[in-house]
Amino acid sequence: MTYALHPGAEHDIANALDFYSEQAGSVVAECFLEEFERVARLLVEHPGLGTPTTRERRTFPLKVFPYLVVYRKLESSIRILIVRHQHRKPSYAGGRR
Repeated sequence: MTYALHPGAEHDIANALDFYSEQAGSVVAECFLEEFERVARLLVEHPGLGTPTTRERRTFPLKVFPYLVVYRKLESSIRILIVRHQHRKPSYAGGRR
């Protein structure tokens, strides 16, 4: 099993990396990316771990950073739809498929 990123999720990650690079430095930005990749690998191995939400989606939090990964399990992969800061409105990017 593998994972694929929605283009919007790629944008979400890029925005988070820019923010952490500017506000806290490249080491923190790299830690964010490593944590995201750790969670993505975990969800590939155990796609049922996340909390079920609507429209066959699940959410799973990053451990150190205040972000949620919103994803869907497909036949042979997971699709990461949103990487959302937890203080954003829950409806942020809700139309992504």
